[in-house]
Amino acid sequence: MWRRALGLFLMIAAPAAAQESPARVVSMNLCTDQMAMLLAAPGQLLSVSSLARDAQSSAMAEQAKAYPINHGLAEEIWLLKPDLVIAGTFTSRASVDMLKRLGVQVLTVPPAYSLADVTDRLRLIGEALGRSATANAVIADFEARLSTLRARTGRRPSAALYYANGYTTGNQTLAGEILLTAGFSNIAGDGGGGRMSLEELAMAQPEALITGQPYPGASRSEEILDHPVVRQIRAAQASRSVTDSDWLCGTPFVLQAIEQLSRLRQDIE
Repeated sequence: MWRRALGLFLMIAAPAAAQESPARVVSMNLCTDQMAMLLAAPGQLLSVSSLARDAQSSAMAEQAKAYPINHGLAEEIWLLKPDLVIAGTFTSRASVDMLKRLGVQVLTVPPAYSLADVTDRLRLIGEALGRSATANAVIADFEARLSTLRARTGRRPSAALYYANGYTTGNQTLAGEILLTAGFSNIAGDGGGGRMSLEELAMAQPEALITGQPYPGASRSEEILDHPVVRQIRAAQASRSVTDSDWLCGTPFVLQAIEQLSRLRQDIE
């Protein structure tokens, strides 16, 4: 008797379990936008943030044109009637808190601070979407390509990551790991990051200078990238303005940044 009851329970529970995957998902963060677009089932993702279409910030700007955009406002997202909202740690707390008060399930995904975090975030979002199999396939491809890139390194030329306001990042960051994986030695060392003066940059004499691409209507913070000292280093050493969209977020597209920097290292060798 109990076996028949158990069988009946399983028959009833199976459709319910199949429906656990959210059918109406909204992403309101640039990095989760791209993860969601990579992993979501057709028709599952309703909207992505407006930044997802910014080609300088998003590696999936073209793909994002297939989705309606949102501006991170609780009111507009609520009207989409989502059963899951994916946000970032730095997403507007007011919007996130309002959505939670309205009973909307919100998954907050922290930024990726390392290459290992990329796979962790893929796995986390894949599980939330009910798309673990897809996430595992993306992770397997990512790790295989990453392993191949790591095997190609030889001599490690010195390099500096130099951004607006003279900011740099050390090895214990996503950008630092990208630089190391591409085969460079980071002059900033094992720290997390901080400001590097022009004098420190000039004294270090890096063999390569890596900067971001300036945004249209550049701010005063970016003026340092056009300073005579920086221009002199660019002229004397190898330099490259990297595509921010490839490594602004911890997504599989960081592999493109590694490949780009690997080519620069090969030019130096």
